[in-house]
Amino acid sequence: MLLWSLLVIFDAVTEQADSLTLVAPSSVFEGDSIVLKCQGEQNWKIQKMAYHKDNKELSVFKKLSDFLIQSAVLSDSGNYFCSTKGQLLFWDKTSNIVKIKVQELFQHPVLTASSFQPIEGGPVSLKCETRRSPQRLDVQLQFCFFRENQVLGSGWSSSPELQISAVWSEDTGSYWCEAETVTHRIRKQSLQSQIHVQRIPISNVSLEIRAPGGQVTEGQKLILLCSVAGGTGNVTFSWYREATGTSMGKKTQRSLSADLEIPAVKESDAGKYYCRADNGHVPIQSKVVNIPVRIPVSRPVLTLRSPGAQAAVGDLLELHCEALRGSPPILYQFYHEDVTLGNSSAPSGGGASFNLSLTAEHSGNYSCEANNGLGAQCSEAVPVSISGPDGYRRDLMTAGVLWGLFGVLGFTGVALMLYALFHKISGESSATDEPRGASRPNPQEFTYSSPTPDMEELQPVYVNVGSVDVDVVYSQVWSIQQPEGSANIRTLLENKDSQVIYSSVKKS
Repeated sequence: MLLWSLLVIFDAVTEQADSLTLVAPSSVFEGDSIVLKCQGEQNWKIQKMAYHKDNKELSVFKKLSDFLIQSAVLSDSGNYFCSTKGQLLFWDKTSNIVKIKVQELFQHPVLTASSFQPIEGGPVSLKCETRRSPQRLDVQLQFCFFRENQVLGSGWSSSPELQISAVWSEDTGSYWCEAETVTHRIRKQSLQSQIHVQRIPISNVSLEIRAPGGQVTEGQKLILLCSVAGGTGNVTFSWYREATGTSMGKKTQRSLSADLEIPAVKESDAGKYYCRADNGHVPIQSKVVNIPVRIPVSRPVLTLRSPGAQAAVGDLLELHCEALRGSPPILYQFYHEDVTLGNSSAPSGGGASFNLSLTAEHSGNYSCEANNGLGAQCSEAVPVSISGPDGYRRDLMTAGVLWGLFGVLGFTGVALMLYALFHKISGESSATDEPRGASRPNPQEFTYSSPTPDMEELQPVYVNVGSVDVDVVYSQVWSIQQPEGSANIRTLLENKDSQVIYSSVKKS
């Protein structure tokens, strides 16, 4: 009893010195560290100690210890105190109450936009607006923008603004932003805002033809360009042939035009075409465009036509050139040995002819060329041999000269022989001879002598054969064997007609 009384007296004396005190910072901002210290009690008296907030126990220790809040948030604001439980009942103590108010470092951000209903394809500017505490204006923040849980732009940035160059219908959705300290202790998010992108319907759809040289040619490339004057977003372009109504192709892209390429056009591709464009509203169709396909000329065929089976001088030769394929008009050129004779046009296609009056110089090779502006084609060469009066006369003249030479030689031989005989009988024949001029026949007439019965048969030495309806006179030359007896010779000589020798003479 005595010991107990002494302890009670000692505790009463030291109570004032051993009272508990809670020490806390006077100013606290979001993100700051808070250290709570409970002081004024000796560890040997403590069985346990605890920290409290708003009468709720936060943490319990077996000795005096500090309580740490690593990064304060607004919800950490409240009334704090500490308490100890001694080994004796009268050693239980409670500290003073400290009110802690955590101040906002910066306000919750607010997302603003240049337009919450932007036109599709247009730009949009987003801004994450917040305000720092006047006591902490030096705090550094960074910002990030989101759409449907997807990060926009390059992510976190020191700039509170984000520029979007173009928005599309698929960009419609919920947007928000976040702001945080560079130390990552405090992060705050704005409220979500709806951005609805407005799509503009397409208008004025047109179909344009693009081909090399401005005209559609068989075998070459053809481009069908479908375009719209207005409209936004992804546009689906499709091409159709009017005759069938089936789609030739389809493209979806974010542009005001698209093209369909036909690598090599065929003749059967000629016809009427149109295209359609659709960006989610009502599909719009272009006007129908007629596409003619021009056909290059094929290799032409040259046909020669003359009055007879054989082309002759003076004939009218028809040269007919025709390309079996090729779009009109077609221009035909005619050639003789690569020298142009002339040309002829076929405005509606088919062939064309050229007439030529033949001379001896027109023998040789003939060809023709067809051209409709898509490339020229040449025919195979056709040889022509000319016969007729001019060539025939040259042949007869040559033969006549040769026969004339031989005739002159024969005439000279006979004349020499007769000259010798005339000298022997000159006395007898001089009284009876008549003047030669009286019985000499016309040298321009074709006269043939007939042999007397008592003469041996006359043998023709040279005979010119052929038509006499020319400008050369031809004759026969006869050789005579001398008969026995001078009387027979005289008789023969008196028959002057039978001894006249003719030769070829050129008419003047």
